[in-house]
Amino acid sequence: MGDPKKSRKKYETPSHPWQRARIEEESELQRKYGLKNKREIWKARALLRKFRKRARELVGRVDEKGFKEKEELVKKLYEMGILQSEDATIDDILSLTAEDILERRLQTIVYKKGLARTIRQARQFIVHGHVRIGDRRVNVPSYLVYRDEEGLITCDIEMQSKQGDANE
Repeated sequence: MGDPKKSRKKYETPSHPWQRARIEEESELQRKYGLKNKREIWKARALLRKFRKRARELVGRVDEKGFKEKEELVKKLYEMGILQSEDATIDDILSLTAEDILERRLQTIVYKKGLARTIRQARQFIVHGHVRIGDRRVNVPSYLVYRDEEGLITCDIEMQSKQGDANE
C-alpha cells in the first residue's frame, strides 16, 4: 500500500520527452505565469484532466442523480473561479485549458491585483510570507484561490512601504 506519510505524485510527465511544440508551449506558460518549473504546469493539467474526466462521465447520465452531480461539479468549479458563470454547461468544463487553472493561482492573482510589480516578485512575496488571505498567512504560490477569497488577499510589504512614507 505504501507509506502513509509519503504523498503520491500529483502529475504525470509527458509521454514523449522531446516534442518541440509542447516544450515551447510549456516554456511560454512558464514565463507568462512565473512558474518555478514545468512540473507546476503538469500539476495544473492533471487537475484539469480530473475535472474533464468527471464531466465526460456525467455527459451520458440523464437520471436525477446525474443531473444533481452535474450541478455540483459546475458549482464547485464556479466557486473555485475556474468557470465564469454558475449557468455553465458540461461543454464549458470540457473546453477548459490549463491556463484557466494557472489564472487562479495565488501568484498570478497577487500580480494581477497590483500587489507586486512582476510575476516573479509576486512569487517572492508569497514564499517570504508577506501575503495573507484574510488573517491567514499563505506561503504557497500554487495555492488555488477561491472566488470568495479573492477580495481578502493583502500584502504586508505594501502596508510597510505606505507606513514608511507616512512617518517621513
